[in-house]
Amino acid sequence: MSKIQVNKLHTLTGHNDCIYALVEGSDPRFFYTGAGDGMVVEWDLDQPEDGRLIARLPHSVYALAVDHERNQLIVGHNFEGIHVIDLTANKEIWSLKLTDQAIFDIKVYGSDILIGTGDGLLIVVDTVDRFVKKHVKLSSKSIRVMAIATEKKQLAIGLSDHSIKILDLMDDFQPLASLTGHTNSVFALAYSPDETQLASGARDAQLKFWETENYTLTENVIAHMYAINFLSFKEDGKYLVTCSMDKSIKVWDAVNPKLLKVIDKARNAGHGTSINKVLWSTYSDDVVSVSDDRTISIWKIEAETL
Repeated sequence: MSKIQVNKLHTLTGHNDCIYALVEGSDPRFFYTGAGDGMVVEWDLDQPEDGRLIARLPHSVYALAVDHERNQLIVGHNFEGIHVIDLTANKEIWSLKLTDQAIFDIKVYGSDILIGTGDGLLIVVDTVDRFVKKHVKLSSKSIRVMAIATEKKQLAIGLSDHSIKILDLMDDFQPLASLTGHTNSVFALAYSPDETQLASGARDAQLKFWETENYTLTENVIAHMYAINFLSFKEDGKYLVTCSMDKSIKVWDAVNPKLLKVIDKARNAGHGTSINKVLWSTYSDDVVSVSDDRTISIWKIEAETL
């Protein structure tokens, strides 16, 4: 049995609106945030107080992704398309107008950029030749979140039609499964590091665990009071964190799913409004969270075995 100790290390400010996007860099010492103010900021976990402005766009940024192979940051520019920033040269190198919809998530797979939009469209862009390769219409409702199982070569997509679609990355995005059970929009989705589990969270406040051999449901937990906005596994796969519209972060045993710790304003000087993203850093083992309150928090979360 583990006892979880939590210490708040930093509160970072600089954004002028709700922070919606959070992603780890190809060098995991750095992470990037995007917000309703259109600003994209780079943060250094070794010197976290000094954020560096990477881009400023006229519309809000809900989605960021890092192309690790090319050290590029892909910025989802709502109602426009994507901007690609070379993180070595610190400059935008190209952009593509794609949609008049919100862009809720972006993932990179090989030389493909995968963009999920507010009208249920998966747009596949070739990052080398910089053109749209494919449109995959999945729903009339929004694509809200995506997760990639790199070894299994599968893509999981959470939608506002309450479903999770599993697509085959080896076979031209052909459907493999459609998972049902959530009763509202699916906002949170992640494969465990060993890819044997898929965890999902939704506006229905439920946290579900699916085994990935046949994608059957193994656990269902009523996890929060309000919507689960995001979740992130620790690199060793033993724990995960969820964040919610109920202003809390929760730490879970990911192997035998159960709640281990609640992090909130009353107990831990946590966020005062909805927490939109969490990231369990592979660099520092700390947890980063971003919120509607315009701040970023960095948490030291340690497990003591009893």
